[in-house]
Amino acid sequence: MSEISSSGALTIGSGARVKAFVELLKVRLSLLVAFSCAFGYGLALQGSVHWPTLTMLFIGGFLMSGASVCVNQIVEKDLDKLMNRTMNRPLPTGRVTVNEAMVFAVACLLASVAILWIYTNALTVILSVISMILYSFVYTPMKRVGPIAVFVGAVPGALPPLLGWIAATNGIAYEALIIFGIQFVWQFPHFWAIAWVADDDYKKAGFRLLPSGGGKDLNTAIQIGIYTMFLVPLGLLPAKFGMTGIDSAIIATVCGVAFFGATLSLMKSGSQVSAKRIMFGSFLYLPIVQIAYLMDKL
Repeated sequence: MSEISSSGALTIGSGARVKAFVELLKVRLSLLVAFSCAFGYGLALQGSVHWPTLTMLFIGGFLMSGASVCVNQIVEKDLDKLMNRTMNRPLPTGRVTVNEAMVFAVACLLASVAILWIYTNALTVILSVISMILYSFVYTPMKRVGPIAVFVGAVPGALPPLLGWIAATNGIAYEALIIFGIQFVWQFPHFWAIAWVADDDYKKAGFRLLPSGGGKDLNTAIQIGIYTMFLVPLGLLPAKFGMTGIDSAIIATVCGVAFFGATLSLMKSGSQVSAKRIMFGSFLYLPIVQIAYLMDKL
């Protein structure tokens, strides 16, 4: 329950307070980041799993992502008020103050750094912090500059599996760059499909993420299709280089072709329905393919 105090400040019950701070973490997104870290770790292993390390890598990745998205919401708090999809977040509604969110973000960041430092290695920690800085302080303000923001955001978005590989091996190998590359290319149809669906809201906040002059047109649909098409050959590289086997290569190909097929519908119709199919397809593609790679290695 919430109420207005005598000072005019919004006060809410303890349960609602906890829920508000949990919302700041964007749990589903942060879980996806943590899973991608665990995926990279599992794919890199040559022996048995060291479960304490894997568990702490998952938690550390989750907290680092939580810190990043929390800072993102602090920076964009006034813009979030303008958009229907974000106006009910904790900061625009006043359920959490900016100072509280800053303390919470710093706590998540410090906890993540401590966990990763103890259970992984220095390179994992350094790249994790760089990823957080890129997302929160470079990508976030660039969203109002132009679609170059998508390229910038794709870097921290693709780092989690690379971080997992480094946590397992203490180094960067070409195999790690392959799984980084797959997730990097995946970011473009993922980001642009979301930007297409949320275009009206994004315009209210001045976000300019769509390519080709920001239009929901054939040129943008073609660019989405090109990046999606690249996922088909990229998905075969783990099998080509002996990281996985033929079974996961087949699954990755089927998923890549289906994903690309959704973009053909967008090129033809330019409809919101087609864009939503691509958006939901992007949510499914990555975990399905990553799980297939892991299962193929067992």
